[in-house]
Amino acid sequence: MTFQPTLAFAITLALAVPVTAQQPRPAPAQGRVITEVPAILPERGRVEPVNRILTDRLENLLPGIMRETGIDMWVIINREYVEDPVYLTLVPEPVFAARRTTMLVLFDRGEEGVERLTVSRYPLRGYYESAWEGGTNDAQWQALGTIIAERSPQKIGINRSPQWSFGDGLTASLHAKLVDTLGEVPTPEGEVPLAARLVSAERLAVRWLESRTPLELEIYPQVVAIARAVIGEAFSSRVITPGVTTTADVAWYIRQRYADLGVPVWFMPYVNIQRRGTPYPLEEPFFGASGIIQRGDVIHTDVGITYLRLSTDTQEMGYVLLPGETEVPEGLAHALRMGNRWQDLLTAQFRTGRTGNQILDAALEATRGEKIRGTVYTHPIGFHGHGAGPTIGMWDNQGPTPVQGDWTLNPGTAYAIEGDVRVPVPEWDGQFVQIKLEQSAVFDGKSVRYLAGRQTRWHLVE
Repeated sequence: MTFQPTLAFAITLALAVPVTAQQPRPAPAQGRVITEVPAILPERGRVEPVNRILTDRLENLLPGIMRETGIDMWVIINREYVEDPVYLTLVPEPVFAARRTTMLVLFDRGEEGVERLTVSRYPLRGYYESAWEGGTNDAQWQALGTIIAERSPQKIGINRSPQWSFGDGLTASLHAKLVDTLGEVPTPEGEVPLAARLVSAERLAVRWLESRTPLELEIYPQVVAIARAVIGEAFSSRVITPGVTTTADVAWYIRQRYADLGVPVWFMPYVNIQRRGTPYPLEEPFFGASGIIQRGDVIHTDVGITYLRLSTDTQEMGYVLLPGETEVPEGLAHALRMGNRWQDLLTAQFRTGRTGNQILDAALEATRGEKIRGTVYTHPIGFHGHGAGPTIGMWDNQGPTPVQGDWTLNPGTAYAIEGDVRVPVPEWDGQFVQIKLEQSAVFDGKSVRYLAGRQTRWHLVE
């Protein structure tokens, strides 16, 4: 398959070389082991694509999901060092934090679109209209109250939720101040007081965060390819010397490599080994140990990065060749094929409107039907590595997950297809090996597509 880059994707390839000088890069084949790190923008070059995506989301995505969730005004209030998890997804680069007390007001005016206001000392020009000239803290809150009263929304969504961390970014003190402020604003006789119109915006917050736009899906494969490529580097003889290199050495290589690339990780990379003659009880949740990597070892890593505001979560497997070997033993090759089959059985259950719990139940039934020992702990990804949307199993709970597991699957959402299979390996005297896989994918409403391929071949360390 040949990838035809659009303008949005071409921007992610543009470093010091003009876009016109760049050659289109092929999309990673579905089974390809990626070892070449794609081009990465310098910090300044990331601003334009991120902000273009933000503008598109605010203008073309937000109105629909506000109407879908029945909220005509969304108020986001936060302070420096206590940022709402939604806030940084609503403001442009290079904003790093809230400044003092920052207030955003999003009001649905119907055919006129969503009005975007900021009631803050520091403007967000081009994205939000400044609705306050500055002054004392009391004046700022009074201005917010006036803005809300003038528009008289029926439902004022605020980020307060006992169930969803993504919808719970309004602190207790700011919530109390908002209630007091609205309580001081008079309303016409017979109308519901403004404070009584406050409702949880949890569904709006989750829908905003989980939805991936066409522009985002143009660049997401590049982000995932970066994650996979560094794993390919780390799981090679360029990094690993059998009998010398430790699992910690490889984990820190991965972290340092991303730091050198200017791409932050959102958790510490993890590397472990499985070894013939060191079996693990099948009831253990995860197989693996740390230590010096030896020939004949199975190696595994778990890595997550964030680039252009999109996160990845990736797990892949490697094998350290014994003297005379040029490929993995057939038993290990079969085990990886079983892992890919497990992925297929899981993603075949993705249906619009199904809950995460329903997908989990159907996937487990399918794997049992093929006598595959599989565990499912798949989750959404996007602005956050463990993102907003339906939970599809957890490593310590293969039954229903309340609330998050009851969320339904929507088109245009992305997932880390995560889980494991346990397969006996004849060459290891029947010892079980755990194949732990995790690849980033998007559900388009009809099928699941891996964003930068998936691992179907072992990483080999010579």
